Amino acid sequence: MFSPSKALGMPENYSQHGGQVDHMIDVVHYFMLALGIGWTIFFFYCSFRFWHRRNARASYHGVKNHISSHLEIGVVIVEAVLLLGFAFPLWAERVDSFDRVQADDPVRVRCIGYQFAWNYHYPGADGKFGRIDRSLVNKVGDPCIDPNDPNGFDDYESAVLKIPVGRPAILQITSTDVIHNFAIVPMRIQQDAMPGKDIPMWFTPLREMETSVVCAQLCGEGHANMVGTLQVISDKAYTKWADAQTTAALESNADKLTSN
Repeated sequence: MFSPSKALGMPENYSQHGGQVDHMIDVVHYFMLALGIGWTIFFFYCSFRFWHRRNARASYHGVKNHISSHLEIGVVIVEAVLLLGFAFPLWAERVDSFDRVQADDPVRVRCIGYQFAWNYHYPGADGKFGRIDRSLVNKVGDPCIDPNDPNGFDDYESAVLKIPVGRPAILQITSTDVIHNFAIVPMRIQQDAMPGKDIPMWFTPLREMETSVVCAQLCGEGHANMVGTLQVISDKAYTKWADAQTTAALESNADKLTSN
């Protein structure tokens, strides 16, 4: 089936749920195309029907039927069907899937926005983030890990977001300064980054790839340059990289491990 969104330059989908999003976008495009054709026909009809040479005298009585009112009601009904029949079920399915995703051994990453870049906080091999104390912030993009919490001894940071292919990822989106928006277009997903809050968003990448992460919320004069990198790699490569990062984090906290 012809896809208007792809013809207009929509990047290829790389996420498990992205097909539903693309379908919704295509339905809206078809609806807008129908409206465009309809209004264009109406425009030319009016241009011919009410041409000044055919109607030398102005009519002060106006339209006497209710066709235009019926058309407007029809448009409202179609828009309601689109909202209730497509958007709401899609949103409900996404929200309801969160419990299933949490039970499916997801990769968890905190994505921290700041003017004008992203920092990524991983929980280490134990899968547990260290306690977050936002009062400890001392730099932009600071994950604010409590240095005395043993769960945080193996936590590590990365300037690049790396996740394994075919495995669910739960990203906890936050910010240390103003409101940002974490958007990954090929994954058909985005989420506002709110200071003081960790808001989850989740998806499952289908193929290995590298793409940009952009800020989709105007956040200052450097907003246009707030671009990060997402790398979807093989599970083997991800495990090797994550193990190396965890080992380095544990080595840097060796004195804390000894005292605990």
